[in-house]
Amino acid sequence: MRTSALVRRRVVLAPDAFVEVAIWRVSQPVPPSAHVFKYRLAYVVAGQCVVRYDNERGKGDHRHVGAVTTPYTFSTPDQLMADFDADIARWNDAHGRS
Repeated sequence: MRTSALVRRRVVLAPDAFVEVAIWRVSQPVPPSAHVFKYRLAYVVAGQCVVRYDNERGKGDHRHVGAVTTPYTFSTPDQLMADFDADIARWNDAHGRS
């Protein structure tokens, strides 16, 4: 499968927290996803991944917030980033990290 990296970055947000984002354009969708993007977005706090969005073969598009995994409806990479940022903000608010 041919891939082209669109975004690959790690941003430190606090001494104990960082965001890592990787988005690739792929030549064929990753089943059962119907789009040509492969992605992995993670928000890590104190060594634990507390928010993660990814699509993996066999599982498709989904997100993890804490221990809960739910399906995710992918539309565009920009919307993916906006949804991820919103989940980080909600998590931070709920955990007193605003």
